[in-house]
Amino acid sequence: MVAVAGGGVGSQGHRPRLTLGTRFAYREAVTVGIHLSPLAEIPATTLYRILWLRVSVFVVEQEAAYPELDGRDIETGALIAWAEEDGDVLGTLRLLDESTRWRIGRVVTSAAARGRGVGADLMRLAIDHAIAQDASRPFVLDAQEHLADWYGRFGFVVTGRSYVEDRIPHVPMTRRADAAV
Repeated sequence: MVAVAGGGVGSQGHRPRLTLGTRFAYREAVTVGIHLSPLAEIPATTLYRILWLRVSVFVVEQEAAYPELDGRDIETGALIAWAEEDGDVLGTLRLLDESTRWRIGRVVTSAAARGRGVGADLMRLAIDHAIAQDASRPFVLDAQEHLADWYGRFGFVVTGRSYVEDRIPHVPMTRRADAAV
């Protein structure tokens, strides 16, 4: 398991770069740990909290009854990133190695942590990690349509028509391997 910097706004008004082995304090003067690990290396209680958050938001809050546990979390090369504060999981995402491209999915932040930059820190961690492994591959994701601009902050662009999945409009998005953000 790799523990990396948490998020937060630095004294110059910009976010510090995520680096291994450090933590940053958020504006609210709390420390958030950001982690990236294969599922098998995540402590059981933490994994439970990650899956509980995904089900709570995607299935319950968004009223999308679908099989959240789809088998992809245990694929070779799959990594789970999560932000944690005092044992509570604030947000998570999944990074999949699809051999010719990277896929980011299951991006979710708890209601209590929204607006704190947790999701952005997780996205930067996933992108930075994947680029360090193989910078020649593009990234793909399927975004809820109302979040397309948010993903655009990380170099993603809409690459196809809108479609509805579980009554929620989505758009396919891609980030080129050489995208600068």
